[in-house]
Amino acid sequence: MTTAAEPLVRFLVGGVQKAGTSALAQYLGLHPRLRLPTGKEAHVFDAPDFDDVVTQCARLYHDRNVWATIKSRVTNPSPEYRQQDQGVMRTSNDLTITWITQPLPNGATLIAFMDVTAARKVEIALKDKNEALQAADASRQAELDKVRREAQHEVNALAARLAELQAQANRLNALGARLTQAGQLQDGEFEFDKPVGQGGAGHASDMPPAELRQRLAALESQYRDADTQLSVLESLLFNRELDRNAMPSRDPIAGSYITSGFGGRADPFGGGHQFHKGIDFEADVGDPVLAVADGVVSYSGVRSGYGNVVEVDHGNGYVTRYAHNSRLTRNVGDLVRSGQEIAKAGSTGRSTGAHVHFEVWQDGVVVNPRKFLGHNDALARHGPARG
Repeated sequence: MTTAAEPLVRFLVGGVQKAGTSALAQYLGLHPRLRLPTGKEAHVFDAPDFDDVVTQCARLYHDRNVWATIKSRVTNPSPEYRQQDQGVMRTSNDLTITWITQPLPNGATLIAFMDVTAARKVEIALKDKNEALQAADASRQAELDKVRREAQHEVNALAARLAELQAQANRLNALGARLTQAGQLQDGEFEFDKPVGQGGAGHASDMPPAELRQRLAALESQYRDADTQLSVLESLLFNRELDRNAMPSRDPIAGSYITSGFGGRADPFGGGHQFHKGIDFEADVGDPVLAVADGVVSYSGVRSGYGNVVEVDHGNGYVTRYAHNSRLTRNVGDLVRSGQEIAKAGSTGRSTGAHVHFEVWQDGVVVNPRKFLGHNDALARHGPARG
């Protein structure tokens, strides 16, 4: 620390005679914080030889090139030397001295030396402190960047988890819609897309990341369990739907009526008693004959007494037979859906006129088709037996 007896800046002003140093000393002496030596002028440059001065000063600063430069600025009258020059000396006693030469209009040269050791120390200290602050700031910035990257990585991971959960939710919604259709729920009875109402008292607070990850994992597990359960339910409903679609449940011809029922009747050809294995539906030649349920065509051809026949295997032991057709439109192995055309009505085989003869076989035994078609005997219109 600098005290009042030790000035902050020490300097030396040099110049030839009549160079204005006396006036400069007077002006400097007016400053309250400057203290000048008792002897104003040392008359350094009055010495017989400038080199002697350099020799004496070289003990503190030994670079003779710098002294030669200063000497040339003072003693050489050439224009290229009559230019301002300056530099810095680092003396052997660890002082930092700045020097400057300034040509004057009267031909003299002003030389000034200033001790800037303290200022340089302050400058170096400030530089070191600034570098330390910059290093600390860079370290903090690196730490912030690391935290930011880790946070972003965590956010990306959570976003990926949420995307997976959203995909599972979309799958569950689609599966729920199929189950709603398969279960034949009424519109609005259960809507998968409708938001679920929620609520509760109390204030919300920030959720710790660990708890959020735990809840996401639990939610993901619930989604997986629900997906598995709904898939099983879908399979059961699908199988039930297949069974329902494979069960005979419609008339083999549209807009018709029964002309001859199942069981005992009078033979239309001989008048004797006959057991009728199916039921007859009124039809015109060429009317579409329709499959009464989903199935696979197991026979398409001519059978004795039946004429042109189509038989459809519906699985679970059920087979339906459609006889006396004028033309067959399906081949063996064809997959048919309920209501699809399989033949054209006619009167081939043992028949008295155009009609559709329809039989249902269950596990190899012929059964009454009425229980599948839901016909009421009282509503059936009976006409003459056709075959």
